[in-house]
Amino acid sequence: MKTQNHKLLLVEDDINFGSVLKSYLELNDFIVDWVDDGNDAMPKFKSTNYNLVLLDVMLPNIDGFSIANSIKATGTNVPFIFITAKTLRNDIVEGYKTGADDYITKPFDSEILLYKIRAILSRGILGNSDRKDDIYTIGGFSFDYRSRTLFNNNTSNNYTLSPKESELLKMLVAQNGEILPKAVALNSIWGDANYFTSRSMDVYVAKIRKLLSSDKRLKIITHHGSGYRLITND
Repeated sequence: MKTQNHKLLLVEDDINFGSVLKSYLELNDFIVDWVDDGNDAMPKFKSTNYNLVLLDVMLPNIDGFSIANSIKATGTNVPFIFITAKTLRNDIVEGYKTGADDYITKPFDSEILLYKIRAILSRGILGNSDRKDDIYTIGGFSFDYRSRTLFNNNTSNNYTLSPKESELLKMLVAQNGEILPKAVALNSIWGDANYFTSRSMDVYVAKIRKLLSSDKRLKIITHHGSGYRLITND
């Protein structure tokens, strides 16, 4: 998925962490504006059309929860993710109550953050795959993520996916033909990347591959030692 036109607003008061994260995201083709004071967040947000906002919670002057509520009050649908050291359940609940798309606690794997950002941005752009209200078109199939249902548009057959199958298929689609790193999927879906979860993921990939096999244009390619790639050969 191309990210060159995706512009992010990073609100983070830790100078070292903010600088590193900004550089990492820019290396991955995002355009990043960074402010380190809560007072500067909304003026910056209103000055530019952003695709996504990354918010710390503990900030000088105005906290991240207040900024999130201000963003929602503008009536825009710009997604936002909290990245914070606040790990208490009440804080996490409060974060999601503001409408956050995700709540990530520090320290975290920057690569997992990257793929979470891409998954959220894929709501608007999925290359050759279309999305409306969490419904994806994948070759001759329609995938309803919310109901975890895969529809074969040629035969009218449908299949109910398990939660892990549904998450895995969504992550594969969001990559838009790029490799989905195995470690990223394992940590995101299984919560751990070890021998046993890796074997489990292989089984789930095999199940999804079998479900999609009636459309000869679709292939899930295994990149040994790296991950998997879902492609459409038109």
